[in-house]
Amino acid sequence: MSEVVSSGSALAPIERTPLYLWCAYPEDVLTEAVSQACVSMLSEDERKRWQTFRHERHRREYLTTRILVRTALSHYHPLAPEAWRFQLNSRGKPSIHPDYGMRFNVSNSPGLVVCLISRGPEVGVDTEPYEHKEKIAELANQVFSPLELAQIYALHGSERLDRALSLWTLKEAYIKARGVGLSLGLNQFSFLFGGVGGIRLEPDPYGADHSYRCWRYCLLEHAGHRIALFVESETLPELQLSVAWPLLTPPVRPTTCEEPWFPASVVLDLAGRVCFAPGRAEKYGCD
Repeated sequence: MSEVVSSGSALAPIERTPLYLWCAYPEDVLTEAVSQACVSMLSEDERKRWQTFRHERHRREYLTTRILVRTALSHYHPLAPEAWRFQLNSRGKPSIHPDYGMRFNVSNSPGLVVCLISRGPEVGVDTEPYEHKEKIAELANQVFSPLELAQIYALHGSERLDRALSLWTLKEAYIKARGVGLSLGLNQFSFLFGGVGGIRLEPDPYGADHSYRCWRYCLLEHAGHRIALFVESETLPELQLSVAWPLLTPPVRPTTCEEPWFPASVVLDLAGRVCFAPGRAEKYGCD
């Protein structure tokens, strides 16, 4: 349980926020039978989109992404996978339509697809394969803030490449959780490593929206990929991992992940309410 900082007396433990992370592998969609079973679950628009991909690798990745979202959501709500309908906000973030009180976000690569689901709080997720480290590091001056660059250039060799990968996934997951896309420049906010907090989010007071929303974030490793998770929550999340392998079968041994979440504590006022006073929000990872 997280440490709770309070200006009053000791408080009872706060119930943790449940989150569900699902993983699947595009390489599972190899046979014609599996492919057609997946296609049968798609909406008409999704089927048209799938048909536009010329390369088989991209077709498998798209199918895996759409089917993972549908089957994972059906695990938590009594709706058939093929019955789900979705809509996009003005920045392209997908949501369930009509609203069933659940939120999700998805990220895909040729080797791994991930879907993060919550029962209400906004979420964002991004995954990148380790092999992308060098490409991301080459873009550092374009996508990282001056504060992040200072930390990166203090590192050497594999540590510098590893930090670049972590920063990229955190930034992508953050803008996806906020639903703003690249309208919020990646260099307009910073993830700084080290110190008591481990990893802290510092928005640019002149560039980012200051709504003082509280975000929790986490980094995971899975199947040669780094995964960044974001959730809007005043309490530390409790994350359950499910692996859809093979894709159309029940998930493999759901487990609870105990990776550290940041920030690890919240500030409460005398009434037990979360309090983000000006000048303190950045310290606790809220924007």
